[in-house]
Amino acid sequence: MPRSSARSTRTSPTRSLAPARAVKGKGAGLSTKQLIGLVLGAIVFIAPFLIDVPDLDPLGERMLSIFLLAIVLWVTEAIPLVATAVLVIALEVLLVSDQALLAVPEDAAKYSSFLGALANPVIILFLGGFLIADGAEKYHLDKNLAAVLIRPFTGSARRTVLGLMIITALLSMFMSNTATTATMFAVVIPVLGALPAGRPRAGLALSIPVAANVGGIGTPVGTPPNAIALGALAEQGYHISFGSWMVMAIPLMLVILFGAWLLIAVMFIPAGLGIELEMKANWHTDRKAVTFYVIAACTILLWMTEALHGMSANVVGFLAVVALLVTKVMGGEDLGKLSWPVLWLVAGGIALGDGVGKTGLDAWILGLFDWNSMPAVVVIIVMGVLGLAMSNVISHSAASNLLIPLAMGLATGIDGLDPVTIAVILALACSLGMSLPISTPPNAIAYATGEVMTADMAKVGIIVGVVGTALLVLVMPTVWSALGLL
Repeated sequence: MPRSSARSTRTSPTRSLAPARAVKGKGAGLSTKQLIGLVLGAIVFIAPFLIDVPDLDPLGERMLSIFLLAIVLWVTEAIPLVATAVLVIALEVLLVSDQALLAVPEDAAKYSSFLGALANPVIILFLGGFLIADGAEKYHLDKNLAAVLIRPFTGSARRTVLGLMIITALLSMFMSNTATTATMFAVVIPVLGALPAGRPRAGLALSIPVAANVGGIGTPVGTPPNAIALGALAEQGYHISFGSWMVMAIPLMLVILFGAWLLIAVMFIPAGLGIELEMKANWHTDRKAVTFYVIAACTILLWMTEALHGMSANVVGFLAVVALLVTKVMGGEDLGKLSWPVLWLVAGGIALGDGVGKTGLDAWILGLFDWNSMPAVVVIIVMGVLGLAMSNVISHSAASNLLIPLAMGLATGIDGLDPVTIAVILALACSLGMSLPISTPPNAIAYATGEVMTADMAKVGIIVGVVGTALLVLVMPTVWSALGLL
């Protein structure tokens, strides 16, 4: 474990951190919101079976039932998000596949296409990313890297916050946002203690979740919305390499990250506030650790150079899993600790999009609005705003699960609207929703430190989200076109 100490040049020796806010334990009963969700979910699920929906065939009506139920359950969280995801897959098999319990139309999709979402190549890619991320934690690579990378940023409190944000974003590109945030807070506890209580500590505590959320957009394995977008594009025959995604996302990530640092520095960190850090890395040098370092480095290198060697990032991710298990660097117990709920949540989103497309529900929903009267740029703006707004109040994964399938159908019917553009924009916009403690797990972790007020989190989250989304929808499509990525 890296050893660290921190000393402020303007304050007395390390002061104790403010006590974390108490978190209310959840009882066995359901909350009012969950009860409403269950009742409303049952109503919207049954309604299309009882009411003839104009211009929608029976298969589409069944899919509409599933889609409306998913919306209600994901928004209200009446049951766990992953439970809704697997329920979607089960209902698609039982209602709209060739194994449906009701009358089966000749054009019904094979049931295996819905079950196949659980082993979609994008899921395999994420499986490799998760195992490498867990290995980084197991062999303390994450904390050691943080200890090494923070050294150039010591002295000034503002510079230290910038360094911590860069490190957090870098780790979040390959680890889950939640794991990255938890790791970084373990690293920065001494730094928090060395800062004056109040605004400086709040600024530092806020900088970690902001950087984790922004950093996650940088790679396909950084956050579930990216995987959902890739899965939806793959279903339509569009392939984006690992390196191409990075070229599309990292410039925006860097701009937003630097802008967020400036905002936090001005709002929370006084100019001239100094802080000195002494953090030492303790690298593991045993066979398993060294083997892990090599496998992780080779995997990331192969991911980033997919265009050169032609091997799919999904295959590389699977080979990484094989290598880690065969060399006994990681074992069955490590597989058991992976974030399987996240993987199945992504699979549910892929299956939902598949069902919406195969039953014609996407065309029916889009036909409710006169989208063709809108220029493509207006549609992109509307979708970006929807992604940002929804991801502030429901999980990023749920928001992208609901919006990306619809957007893909929209892209095929409007001239000038590229499917890759709309899918990537929605994925990135959903990752920028971070204005509330409930918006994303990294926010909740920061809030639990007791250093961050909801009002401050909302101010920073809204400014970063709105400005970032504006850049995303108004500037990035032009940049991507100029680079020949569309």
